[in-house]
Amino acid sequence: LHRYGIPMAVATSSHRRHFDLKTSLHKELFGLMTHIVTGDQVTKSKPNPEIFTHAAGLFASPPATEQVLVFEDAPSGVEAGLAAGMQVCHVPDENLSRSSCGFAHCELRSLEDFRPEEWGLPPF
Repeated sequence: LHRYGIPMAVATSSHRRHFDLKTSLHKELFGLMTHIVTGDQVTKSKPNPEIFTHAAGLFASPPATEQVLVFEDAPSGVEAGLAAGMQVCHVPDENLSRSSCGFAHCELRSLEDFRPEEWGLPPF
């Protein structure tokens, strides 16, 4: 998607220090993101939609919320994405409850199962 100029961001509840630790082996992947918003950059945490609306608002041309596709592993994140008016794909973390995730627009076993063309995006 990066190759096609599709803007991408990360909006994580993790604080920057924890995010940096968790992603230290994946710097190349996260370097493709236009920006990264961490939990210490917002005042309200998920399920409040603030982190998603803030991340979308940072793009040079902020998209309409219904044009944003959110990938979430946590129930509170699914709720936050839906509350923001965004499209939400639930990618369940097997260690978390699946309650309140049933309203996501899709559920993927893995991000490898994502087919961008089903969302009007260029195929991989």
